[in-house]
Amino acid sequence: MRRPKRWFTLKNQIFVGFMLAMVLVLTLASILTYTQGSALLENNAEKHIGQTALQANGRLDALLAQIKTLSTQVATDGSIQRLLLSEVEGTKTPFSARQSLLSILGNYQSYVTGIKSLELYTTDYRRLFPLNDIPLQDTIDPKWIAAADRGKGELVWIGADPRDPSSVLALKRVSLIDRWFSSGGYLMVRIDRTYFQLQEQMSGEGGEYILLVDGNLHTIASNFGQSAGALNLSELLANEGKNITIGGQEFIEVKQKSESTGWTLVFFTPVSYVTSGISALRTAVLVSGAIGVLLFLIMSLLLSTMITRPIFKLIKAMRGARFGVLQPNPMFSNTMEINELNNTYNQMVDNMNELIRVVYEKELLQSRTELKALQAQINPHFLFNTLEAFYWSLEDKGEEELAGLVVSMSSLFRYIISRPNQDEWVTAEEELEHVEHYLQLMDIRLGERLTWSIEAGSFGNVKIPKLLIQPLVENAILHGVETKEVQGVVTVNVSPSGREGYVKITVRDNGPGMDEETLRKLRQAMDGGPALSSKGTGFGIVNVQRRLRLYFDKEQGARPGLDVFSRPGEGTVVSFEIPSEYGGAI
Repeated sequence: MRRPKRWFTLKNQIFVGFMLAMVLVLTLASILTYTQGSALLENNAEKHIGQTALQANGRLDALLAQIKTLSTQVATDGSIQRLLLSEVEGTKTPFSARQSLLSILGNYQSYVTGIKSLELYTTDYRRLFPLNDIPLQDTIDPKWIAAADRGKGELVWIGADPRDPSSVLALKRVSLIDRWFSSGGYLMVRIDRTYFQLQEQMSGEGGEYILLVDGNLHTIASNFGQSAGALNLSELLANEGKNITIGGQEFIEVKQKSESTGWTLVFFTPVSYVTSGISALRTAVLVSGAIGVLLFLIMSLLLSTMITRPIFKLIKAMRGARFGVLQPNPMFSNTMEINELNNTYNQMVDNMNELIRVVYEKELLQSRTELKALQAQINPHFLFNTLEAFYWSLEDKGEEELAGLVVSMSSLFRYIISRPNQDEWVTAEEELEHVEHYLQLMDIRLGERLTWSIEAGSFGNVKIPKLLIQPLVENAILHGVETKEVQGVVTVNVSPSGREGYVKITVRDNGPGMDEETLRKLRQAMDGGPALSSKGTGFGIVNVQRRLRLYFDKEQGARPGLDVFSRPGEGTVVSFEIPSEYGGAI
């Protein structure tokens, strides 16, 4: 065996290992702190921009709501409704009536300071007000007229007017109230662009910038100043990332799109403005890391010395275990961890000595138990030999009915008395065969008062715990058939369940049944309450309930247990469901 070099001592290994680990940890911590600090500053800036964008978007929605409310009031005005109704009915509006619109629309226009004009058109796109003959299709693109018709009275926001950059247009179809809300014409609202200036608190000097763009990529509001015209709006709106470069400067971009107008509100904040505190953070991280490394070097020397000295003493005490002598170590250390390690070793010595004693006693007890188990197997063997002798004796004397009774009793005993290595799980066919032997015995006692039927269908190979059905049949005879003077019927049926992957086992009798109070007490006993009756064979319905929950309580989606239905004079039905492919025992 190759011996390690002398300087490979635990003290040196702890010192070098701790030093390398600390340097690595401090390096990673410094990098993570710097990275996370930078990201935190950027995230805070993004949250601030997002909140500002939400506030500006809310203000924009409020401005749009004012225009929408005003346009609705104009469209439903009685004078305008009558005038447009006459136009639809074929009566041309005289010049005097068109002049009267000046005062009507002027009053509405005064409600909102940002409105430059309100324009009214007929269904054939003729202008009624202002007093000129420019048709509607020459003022806006026909697609907006079609959009207003589809909106059926909803205000359609067109955006910036290509012919007048200082104006923003919105169009609304006027629905005639007295003509089943059919189209009566169009109302166009011309709004001053200054109405949408949302950047009063943004100076644009090294800070935040704002941009409001309509659906046609026309600028409605901006504080970029003279450089606004040079912006590539399609590139700005198509940007999928957080950051974007404009004019050689990197910005954080936040976009808010209005659902009602289709306009986009964009906010920009310079990244340099957000990360102005990163340099101070970097200096602080470097200084803190250097101080941490120096302190750790000193502490590593002290710690390695404090750890290794008492450990060597503990190793000396532990070497005695190689010779089979487990003795506690009386050493005491001023270091709490080392002292706790020594105490743990002493407790381990005591526990191991105790375990050695317990194992020895258990092996002795197991040997005695195996001997008793071998002796106990003699009794069932003697019982089966005796029953077999009875059977052949009765056969010789011609007592076939009694011989059949002995065969049934022998089958019952062989089924119930399990060998130590015998499986506790049987097939449904085996369990039902055991039930049939039991019913044959009961037939000897009850005679014509008992009839039965057993039906397993195609589920004979389903695995179930042993002695799960027979106690239910015994309960049906004890409390059902025996209490009747006329013929009693017991049926056992194995059928598919309503749940996929499960089978249902049902035991039914035509006995006197139970009233609600008796049924309630029985269910209480099944749930762990007091026993309903002491009469029985020792198994009973409560034992079956507990075994079902013991075996199948962990099945996903299963509700293990018995389902009991009974009414006075109608007998009792006891059923339960089990998985059709359950392969494990407890």
